[in-house]
Amino acid sequence: MKKFISVVLSITMIISLSACEGSNSVTNSIDSVSNVKTLIYGSGDYTRINPAMDEHGEINILLFNGLTAHNGDNQIVPSLAKEWSFDEKSCTYTFNLEESVRWHDGELFTADDVKFTIESIKNPDNGSENASNYEDVKEITVIDKYTISFKLAAPNVAFLDYMAISILPKHLLEGEDMQESEFFLNPVGTGPYKLESWDEGQSIKLVKNENYFKGEANIDTIIFKIVTDNNAKTLQMQSGELDLALLAPKDSKQFENNENYAIYNMTTSDYRGILFNFQNEYWTVNKDIIPAICYSLNRQAILDAVLLGQGIVAYGPLQRNIYNNADVEQYHYNPEKAKQILEDTGCIMGENGFYMRNGEEIGFVISVAAGDQVRLDIAQAAAQQLCETGINCSVDIPVQIDWSGQMAYLIGWGSPFDADDHTYKVFGTNKGANYSGYSNADVDKYLLEARQTDDTKKRAKAYNKFQKALANDPAFAFICYVDACYVASTSLKGISTDTVMGHHGVGIFWNVTEWTI
Repeated sequence: MKKFISVVLSITMIISLSACEGSNSVTNSIDSVSNVKTLIYGSGDYTRINPAMDEHGEINILLFNGLTAHNGDNQIVPSLAKEWSFDEKSCTYTFNLEESVRWHDGELFTADDVKFTIESIKNPDNGSENASNYEDVKEITVIDKYTISFKLAAPNVAFLDYMAISILPKHLLEGEDMQESEFFLNPVGTGPYKLESWDEGQSIKLVKNENYFKGEANIDTIIFKIVTDNNAKTLQMQSGELDLALLAPKDSKQFENNENYAIYNMTTSDYRGILFNFQNEYWTVNKDIIPAICYSLNRQAILDAVLLGQGIVAYGPLQRNIYNNADVEQYHYNPEKAKQILEDTGCIMGENGFYMRNGEEIGFVISVAAGDQVRLDIAQAAAQQLCETGINCSVDIPVQIDWSGQMAYLIGWGSPFDADDHTYKVFGTNKGANYSGYSNADVDKYLLEARQTDDTKKRAKAYNKFQKALANDPAFAFICYVDACYVASTSLKGISTDTVMGHHGVGIFWNVTEWTI
């Protein structure tokens, strides 16, 4: 079953968040009576916390650990696994786990938890978005309480990256529905923070795990305050109700030259584009006009108008990766070429200014998820440009995203990690995050070649071919990469500015235990 790209959550608690007077103070940063240090983060909403099935939950890294983790350079480092080895002959990874790690409920973490988690993700009945990452896992063996091995059917050079997935407690989830369990409303992890309470739609309160195996965090409490409206988030940042928030570029500008705030303009691998839903019969008939759509987009104009230049023009999924290939068709803005393609495919300009084909008007609807004003603005700007070419494009905000039925979607993806991440499962035929129903035999071939070798030259060659094949047969009309504009109170210290953020700007909390406020 396909789940929403944007992940959300819920639980129970009533939190009193009283704003300090004036825009230069921060609410409850330090309780004057108890000396409890609290960070209030302006967060999107959550409906559940389920890192095994879903993606992009910023809160996951606070509550859970993987066997591996990523450091500030986005390189693999140990986490729940203190070391590992790889036997090339048998294609087997063996992990030696940290001992004496405890779940937030006091139970010991063991290799059985790791086996349970990966098997749950692999189980097709559970419908995990992450299943494709582990499809090569042929056999999982618990050697002893703190040693586990994974035998792969074929090499997967990104495997250690994928073992950064949050490990879940077997003793609380065995026999549970991995999509519907109440556990995901009251999660228990091994991470530096544990969930204390959750006031649905209002706030999620985390308190530090004093027994965290990597060392106790400096900040006592972190509150994810749910603020779904961009304007409200900006106002709450100004009033001191928030200590940290990811804002739209136009909103972050309001905090420039204010000594009480720090602005972190973070590079991301997070791109936006128009996903064409090939499960909709419209594209069975009109797939050949997609290049015309791509040539109709003035990406730089959208980047400047919507993002105030905070990002780069996009032409592919790996532009912030070492394997990026710029020598592909980038579909530079060329409305005349777009019109020529339309006319070459038999389209005729109608009296109302839109092209017709076989008596039907050329046009489609871009769906956008509610609550993301930047994505909506990008979609509306793109639709206007398409209309100017003669393609009748409009924008819709559905109550619920219909992945198999919609015509198109303003998609966002991207990974700062291995190039396999968010390529293999996004563009590979029938993979877990391929929401467009896209299928291209050459794309499948080159992605598989790239994941099965650790030779950088061979990988580069395979990814070069993949990117050319994708550009020649677009799954998306790429538009731009969206850099992340975080605004923080100057009392908050320790944020790393050099790390490349992921999709939705996720990754800011990678070193949260070192932060102070």
